[in-house]
Amino acid sequence: MEYNFLPETDIKVSKICLGTMTWGRQNNEAEGHSQMDFALENGVNFFDTAELYPVPPRQEEQGDTERFIGTWFKKTGNREKVILASKIAGPAPFTQHIRTDKSFSKKTIDTAVEGSLKRLQTDYIDLYQIHWPERNTNYFGKRGHQYEKGEVWEENFEEVLDALNAHVKAGNIRHVGLSNETPWGTMRYLQAQNENRPKMRTIQNPYSLLNRTFETGNAEVCHRENVGLLAYSPLAFGVLSGKYRQGNKPENGRITLFPNYNRYSNDQCNLAVDKYHELATANGMTLTQMALSFVNDRPFVTSNIIGATSLEQLNENIGTASIKLSSEVLQAINEIQELVPNPAP
Repeated sequence: MEYNFLPETDIKVSKICLGTMTWGRQNNEAEGHSQMDFALENGVNFFDTAELYPVPPRQEEQGDTERFIGTWFKKTGNREKVILASKIAGPAPFTQHIRTDKSFSKKTIDTAVEGSLKRLQTDYIDLYQIHWPERNTNYFGKRGHQYEKGEVWEENFEEVLDALNAHVKAGNIRHVGLSNETPWGTMRYLQAQNENRPKMRTIQNPYSLLNRTFETGNAEVCHRENVGLLAYSPLAFGVLSGKYRQGNKPENGRITLFPNYNRYSNDQCNLAVDKYHELATANGMTLTQMALSFVNDRPFVTSNIIGATSLEQLNENIGTASIKLSSEVLQAINEIQELVPNPAP
């Protein structure tokens, strides 16, 4: 396993991060515990979760993912062996069951942090992230920014950082980060940082062979400002495992169970997946191995967040940390990208 520092910190995280959002819907508590056992035994020391999880979100399971992690910490005593990341949910119709006030006010942030700490059975979170922006912008499958009349949001970057900093000072949070953020939003948070406000160390955005839009603006921000990408959906909801090719619908597949999660399932995505599958096969790899290895090796990626519903999948995913793609394969990947550019939003 390779390890990187969270930018400008002394915290080392594994290049593979264990994503947890299926725990509570597609995986039960025992399976979540087994995944954490296996991941830690195989060098993965970085776990990512959120108060929203599991996904798709429902009131009856909200927070169960964090609870599963908390019971594992209590059972194993492994809290100090794990770098733990969590997130505060933002405003959206599907978060109404979490809280009425969905702004990032001090009161909301206080409530969210305290709730996560209780469910996780820990007194600190290593990396606490804003799950998505409070303002209207493009995230979760929206490719471009759309102007909306009547938006009531007012800039509050300084206030958000002040509220987070109170928890940093109290020791509840070690560092802070962003998620599903745009270059403008990232830069505004960085501009608001000062000696009394923490710096956003990371940004957790989608990045895969089917969606390389991060490279357009955010990659330069990360390079110039020393912010690390925590890449999520590197297998595009499992589409880049190849299991949905040629119309297949595996029984327990995420898209089979939740067909509205279809941003990686259009005709252009299917065309690209077939071409990437041919390339991987011709070079003695599975599509999963090639897709994850590509993300692992990007210079702006601090850690690659993988999710699995079985230990077999988890084993293959973790194993990609030791695979290095040749210059010929990378060139061929870029040729496919030129032919079918960013087919998924």
